[in-house]
Amino acid sequence: MEQKATSELKTLDREVRKSYLDKILRLLEREYPHARTELQYGNNFQMLLAVILSAQTTDKQVNKTTKRLFQIIKKPEDILEMNIEQLEKALQGCGLYRQKSRQIMETSRILCQRHGGKVPGTFEELTALPGVGRKTANVLLNNAFDIPAFAVDTHVARVARRLGLTGEKNPRKVEEDLCRLVPRELWGETHHRLITHGRRICRARKPLCNSCFLLPYCFYGGSLDKNSFS
Repeated sequence: MEQKATSELKTLDREVRKSYLDKILRLLEREYPHARTELQYGNNFQMLLAVILSAQTTDKQVNKTTKRLFQIIKKPEDILEMNIEQLEKALQGCGLYRQKSRQIMETSRILCQRHGGKVPGTFEELTALPGVGRKTANVLLNNAFDIPAFAVDTHVARVARRLGLTGEKNPRKVEEDLCRLVPRELWGETHHRLITHGRRICRARKPLCNSCFLLPYCFYGGSLDKNSFS
């Protein structure tokens, strides 16, 4: 059904597609004007740890885990004062905590050795850190350094496909499609709004289509009227 949505969207001419996207962006802004990450942190290093921990774990669980941890962990040097067993115990509530513990320990070591204990501000430097992939780097660039970036997680990809904004399943290709469509200055806030919409309404299972403010502009929900775009 998501693939059908993209095929339908491609039948619209360029101006109609732009009108379609503009309406979606305005509605998302109206509904979620202050959408932001639900992860809790106090500085860039804590943000880095929280995003690493969020892989295959809910933000709620990450916040529960880091609430106590961040009382003593403020900088990478604090991690290096722990041994791996202590760190694993502190992160045990998060999925893949043993793997994440090793990644965080090594990342902290690299930050101290190569970056003066600071989180670097370029995509290349970030993705060179253990546990930091494309999505994590884009989250940090946008939130920590105010650099336009479009992070794609499962919520963003699902909502984008259902709205016909992409037909891709590979996150990088979804990111490329969204970056072409959405104005650069709106990348960060649109990322947060799509995530919020995916969590609240456009769920993976049993999406709340009848309660969705985007239903008139949604190919997936089956109520789209192409004439309403003009």
